[in-house]
Amino acid sequence: QVQLVESGGGLVQAGGSLRLSCVASGRTFSNYVMAWFRQAPGKEREFVATITWGGGRVAYADSVKGRFTISRDSAKNTVYLQMVSLKPDDTAVYYCAASQPITARAEYVDYWGQGTQVTVSS
Repeated sequence: QVQLVESGGGLVQAGGSLRLSCVASGRTFSNYVMAWFRQAPGKEREFVATITWGGGRVAYADSVKGRFTISRDSAKNTVYLQMVSLKPDDTAVYYCAASQPITARAEYVDYWGQGTQVTVSS
């Protein structure tokens, strides 16, 4: 089992920044690839970014490239999502995810966090 706990969401104006955190725990969490997904009202859950624990390989959705940065602190078992230049379209519940192997498809994710709301006002 892998447990994921997100934090850091909130309300921010367009152009602002937020940093999300995801603390992972469980016996084998380091074997999983970590990712962030998001789900806006009335829309499907979509991939945002992913990172491997070991090599720090990263990948991003086109919609967030250049604005979002995923990183990890292995000593703290924590994955971060730094978001800058936020837009109203970024408004969604953001979920931390763990999968094995790497995936950008929500249906293949093995574990989910509870989600954290990000609201960007215009």
